[in-house]
Amino acid sequence: MAVQKSRKTPSRRGMRRAHDKLGNPTLSVDPTTGETHLRHRVSPDGFYRGEQVVATPDIEDDEE
Repeated sequence: MAVQKSRKTPSRRGMRRAHDKLGNPTLSVDPTTGETHLRHRVSPDGFYRGEQVVATPDIEDDEE
């Protein structure tokens, strides 16, 4: 079993953990709809990079 020769100092431990912090998700604004969405993903309206790539179904309310 591997055993360390000497223990790591708190400074070295902090250097190792420096990149472990999570960042905020990168958001983008669609040029057509102006909607904010995650980058490289289709917006909820079905637009990607200014073009509609997913047709959204038209929902009509039938009130009788």
